[in-house]
Amino acid sequence: MIAKLVLENLKHKPMRSLLSFLLIGVPVTLILTLVGLSHGMLADAERRARGSGADIIVRGSNTQAGLSGGSATLPEKFLEFFAMQPHVKYVTGVVQHNIELPLTINGIDLEQFNQMSGGLQYLQGGPFRGPYDVIIDRYYADQKKKHAGDTIELINRPWHVSGVVEGGQLAHILVPLQTLQRLDSATGRLTQINLKLDNPANTDLVIAALKKQLPAYTIWSIREMATALEESVNQQGLNEFIGVIIGIGVVIGFAVVCLSMYMAVLQRTREIGILKSLGGSKIFILQIVWAEALLLGLGGTAFGILMSYGARWAIVTLKPASFQVEIVYYWWPIAAAITLVGASLGALYPGLSAARHDPIEALAYE
Repeated sequence: MIAKLVLENLKHKPMRSLLSFLLIGVPVTLILTLVGLSHGMLADAERRARGSGADIIVRGSNTQAGLSGGSATLPEKFLEFFAMQPHVKYVTGVVQHNIELPLTINGIDLEQFNQMSGGLQYLQGGPFRGPYDVIIDRYYADQKKKHAGDTIELINRPWHVSGVVEGGQLAHILVPLQTLQRLDSATGRLTQINLKLDNPANTDLVIAALKKQLPAYTIWSIREMATALEESVNQQGLNEFIGVIIGIGVVIGFAVVCLSMYMAVLQRTREIGILKSLGGSKIFILQIVWAEALLLGLGGTAFGILMSYGARWAIVTLKPASFQVEIVYYWWPIAAAITLVGASLGALYPGLSAARHDPIEALAYE
């Protein structure tokens, strides 16, 4: 009986119900999009690191993991040192230059990089032919609407797009190593050194040996780098920001449901009087209001999930290289629980108000 009453109440005021769903869905969309963005960015960074073919990444002392590039502090002569280590098959150095968070330009020795990664997969054009050639992946090409043969502005100068490649290999933007070293006044220095082993099973053994010889340097496996990257992002306030958005979601859910249900109670004063005159208890009236609030919360969650797909589409369409968004399914029930808490709190005052109605006064209400 309660379910039928609740459904009829929602159908009786379709515009109010629809607006409530929409307003409750907005914070759900914010929560899911933010969580999806953090997961997507971390997954993309790990995917590109693995796509480089490296098993081990070496960075300078006191280096923190991050989505942006670091300073070029590693001596280039270290390449020879690492190449002589047991189980190391290929070595290549990289210089990174930040352009717009989280995008970086990566300077590489293309021959060394091809040996390590197995080669770039060209969709258009080909490798570098001059010092100011640039190779971009398809995501950055789509974002900037560029093709092989076009000119692109980077680091305050024009570059010739020599090729467009498939994504997922080290970076979205690749330029000749020596050119970037010269532009950054980092001749003879590198941001990081990538090592490929004869067998990935030897990764822990090689890392342990290298840390004994170079205790001041940051040496990660790809797995450790992904973990460090996640910890770094969390330390930069991401969890706190998500917590703020969750708090906003609870407040909005509370406010929307409280206002919606309070107006509904005022509009159905005579209906409540009839139910109470027929023997409806205070608990029964409270259950009706609470059930309707929960249904609004569930409907708002569904709207929020649908809108999160729309938000993801908009982000990956407009900024496919800068931002990657995943649909994180296990956050759906979490978002629903957050919304239902806000809806339940919002239903409390209107429900108690309805339950206290005197049936005689309610029946006489005009």
